[in-house]
Amino acid sequence: MAERVELRWKGRGMLFDGWRDEGISIPIDGDGAEAISPLSAFLLGLAACTGSDVVDIATKMRVPIGSFDLAIEGARVSEMPRRYRALRFVYRLGGVANADHEKIRRAVSLSHEKYCSALATLREDLDFSTDIIFED
Repeated sequence: MAERVELRWKGRGMLFDGWRDEGISIPIDGDGAEAISPLSAFLLGLAACTGSDVVDIATKMRVPIGSFDLAIEGARVSEMPRRYRALRFVYRLGGVANADHEKIRRAVSLSHEKYCSALATLREDLDFSTDIIFED
């Protein structure tokens, strides 16, 4: 299964338009001045991948979720290419009954270990951690 994205420079600075085949576009700025930076877009892709998994799995487990937020913090090495050496995932959920907390933990675990293809792509030497915060 192949996917394709394209990127076009907007003719100034490090500003680009990126899109996939269907024409859904996003501005990306290599300097992060006028639009989201490439690595921030990368982290957002990871967040959307695992976030979608968790919501889908929770729905299948019949666990209602009142609110869902996910933050990913990335620590980078200092030398070029300044890749991420560690990621910390912080899931914040509201409206989840105490009896369903373990099911959400399982949904997060399944996403990280089995379903999130974006995260699996990075798996070889990536050190990451996860926090799950339940809010009522």
